[in-house]
Amino acid sequence: MPPVPLPDPALAQAPASAPAPAAAVPEQRVTPLELFFDLVFVFAITQVTGYLTADATWIRLLEGLAILVVLWWAWECYAWLGNTAGSDEGAFRLTLLAAMGAMLIAAIALPHAFGRDALAFGIAYCIVRILHIVAYAILARADRTLRVVVVILARQMVPVGLLLVVAGLVDGPLRTLCWVVAIGLDLGGLYIQGVEGWRVEAGHLAERHGLIIIIALGESIVEIGVGAEGHALDAGLIVAVLLGVATAAALWWAYFDVVALVAERRFRRATGTERVLIARDSYTYLHLPMLVGIVLFAFGVEETIAHVGDPLHDIPALGLCGGLALYFLAHVAFRLRNVHTLNRGRLLAAIVLAALVPVATTMPALAALAIVAAICVGLVAYEFVHFHDARERLRHALT
Repeated sequence: MPPVPLPDPALAQAPASAPAPAAAVPEQRVTPLELFFDLVFVFAITQVTGYLTADATWIRLLEGLAILVVLWWAWECYAWLGNTAGSDEGAFRLTLLAAMGAMLIAAIALPHAFGRDALAFGIAYCIVRILHIVAYAILARADRTLRVVVVILARQMVPVGLLLVVAGLVDGPLRTLCWVVAIGLDLGGLYIQGVEGWRVEAGHLAERHGLIIIIALGESIVEIGVGAEGHALDAGLIVAVLLGVATAAALWWAYFDVVALVAERRFRRATGTERVLIARDSYTYLHLPMLVGIVLFAFGVEETIAHVGDPLHDIPALGLCGGLALYFLAHVAFRLRNVHTLNRGRLLAAIVLAALVPVATTMPALAALAIVAAICVGLVAYEFVHFHDARERLRHALT
């Protein structure tokens, strides 16, 4: 990995006694209502992992990933909404609370979103997306530019929810087609409609995405506990649990030690359209594979801990090793987008983890987890030692 970019010399040379700006605008922070709102997504993410473990087939995996993508986009819509609102007062508060109720119904219906509860899931999800547009319309009453943006947004967002309602009314290939088109509209919509008229508060959006990574990592810890339930707490299980926690800790370290700080600094320094493009690319798009990678790891580690002495089947092996490979590949892309340098160490780790997928099916699950943990912990240990001085300068300048 090339040397980490150093802080702006101006930061180091500023005198300690320099006065703060007289009329500094208070920085926007994540509100308690936004954190409360995220609780339904904690449950929804847990439901996705349960969906995968209930029947680990390739079709089930694709369905689980599709559900995770539409959940992510709903959460992302409300993250941008809170970024625009800057508060949790009045009608905006009531709209968010209503969306929480609809999102909870969707999460409850999630285990059968492609079966008996497909219509319930589609209707609840559609309400979540429509309420998002309603809340934006409330915010845009006194802002002509934002009103234009909301109209454009509605043309993309409302059809996505309606398509999932239709998916609940049909079956077979037509249902699949509705989901594919809905996901395509979400993933491609931001590029098609552009970013003209958007405004972004960098600190708030960066914090919001850091919190969703914490939520996903917390869910992986929960799944470690779930995998251990009903099994004797012998030496093998204890080792597996500790290895799982060590891997999750390495994932936390890889994101929050330096990467998140450098990215947020770059984000804050950008202005105008450049800032909005960073928000779109680095946060809306590139945090999705990070989240998917963590959820796949959570699924894989639960299966591993539940069967420590047996080889993993192909799909749990893909979750355990491939999920981590995807997570680190997203980090590589995140760094390329923000500071235009290649993180060779994480790229190599991702390649090795991906190559480990077929190997993990030929050895005891505990051995596969030990190798995975060694790669992840070894990576962060290498970066800590090899880039120690640059890391210390960055952390002291950015925190």
